[in-house]
Amino acid sequence: MIIEQFINEKILQIRAYINAVIEESIHHTELDKFIVDTMEEWTVLCINEETPNSARERVFWHVMHEVSLHGAQALRHDLFFKSEITTCLDFFIGKGSYPIDCIGWRPLP
Repeated sequence: MIIEQFINEKILQIRAYINAVIEESIHHTELDKFIVDTMEEWTVLCINEETPNSARERVFWHVMHEVSLHGAQALRHDLFFKSEITTCLDFFIGKGSYPIDCIGWRPLP
């Protein structure tokens, strides 16, 4: 699987997970598990520092790192965090511009 396909597939999935956590239709631990599973899948891909990345990929990694740092339960309790993540989700679907203070670094093996 090429990187762009992987990122686009994971963007669709993480949007669904985050929205479900916000709507309280799934437990926040499901999103936490998705992030761990995605990181494991990422390690299987052959990635090097020369492989270019896109703005969507940078925002994706930003969301992954932020949710990992704060924990998915923060989406229910921290309005600032929820707003930051919602801005990123809107960017994925073409609403709004590149999120302010978005630093999405691709993990390297």
